[in-house]
Formats: sequence, C-alpha cells, structure tokens
Amino acid sequence: MSDILERAMQVAKVAASTGWDTTDGAEQLRVGGELLNRLGAAYYAERHSTGTPEATRQALRAVEAHISTYGNGVLRSP
Repeated sequence: MSDILERAMQVAKVAASTGWDTTDGAEQLRVGGELLNRLGAAYYAERHSTGTPEATRQALRAVEAHISTYGNGVLRSP
C-alpha cells in the first residue's frame, strides 16, 4: 500500500514541477472536443448546402489556434 502512495506522491511532484494542472488539462480536452465538433458541423453544413466555406475555414482556424497554444494532445479522446 505504501508503494502506491509513494508512487502517487512522485507523480504529483512531477506534475507540479511541470505546471500541469489536471483541471486545466481536462478543460482543454473539453474545449478541443467542442472545437472539433464545431468543425465537423460546419463541414457537414457546407457539404449539404446550408453552410459556407468561410464558416468551415473559421472553425478550422479555431482548431489550429487551439493546437498551436496547447499542442495536439488536447484533441485526443478522454
């Protein structure tokens, strides 16, 4: 049991030293997922004549901005 606690403490120390906050990480995953959903919806709408290419481009730019800020790891499935 103490091995598990020691390992948890090591992981917590590494996380703290790298500045990774699990709350922020979870939030960025959520935001990344929402941006991908918006991109998919914009693309679908464009292909079915209810959307515009500009809306798709804007959604893509938002995804790319998110990736450039947080890296592409924020787009993985939780």
